[in-house]
Amino acid sequence: MTHHRSLAPERPRLGRHSAAERAERLRIVAVSGSLHRPSSTTALVAALAEAVAARVAAEIEVIELAEVGPHLAGTLERAALPAAAQEAIAAIEDADLLVVGSPVYRASFTGLFKHLFDFVDQRALVDTPVLLAATGGSHRHALTIEHQLRPLFAFFQALTLPVGVYAASEEFEAGLVRSPAVLERIEAAAERALPYLVHRPAPVRPAAW
Repeated sequence: MTHHRSLAPERPRLGRHSAAERAERLRIVAVSGSLHRPSSTTALVAALAEAVAARVAAEIEVIELAEVGPHLAGTLERAALPAAAQEAIAAIEDADLLVVGSPVYRASFTGLFKHLFDFVDQRALVDTPVLLAATGGSHRHALTIEHQLRPLFAFFQALTLPVGVYAASEEFEAGLVRSPAVLERIEAAAERALPYLVHRPAPVRPAAW
């Protein structure tokens, strides 16, 4: 299976822009840790990315573990990864905003999701805003965002944004988020993200590792 870095569902790829126009657009990279397609996790991270893009000029790229995962399995060194996986990692490292989400497996994110971020340079995400999301069979797993995802990106010295979004299986219908409560939280997460996107902190030297 080849890796295809797609845009959010039903969102057409943006047309050609000048270099100046591209430079002004926020680069949103959404990463879905789901191993299946279609996927409620992919639908959730895409909805979050689109909610942000409705507020600021942005380009969206969605990276799906269901596609890139086979390129990661069994690979121990980044240099050994095929070109498609290298491109996905480079997109993550170059993002102005990361939207990351995973289904909850065994009380945590998926193993391949973690394996993907094991290849990301540990200094590449310093001060990068990260919007966190997760999905699961019930709301008993909602704290995965706080106890699993947030510490992972704290290691990278990324800026994990204040509002994370969790959605249970029952809150999706026909592959889309349908729960009014979750839709409201998506809008709140996007709104609360804006101050971190409009006023990015000046680059700083990472703390000692």
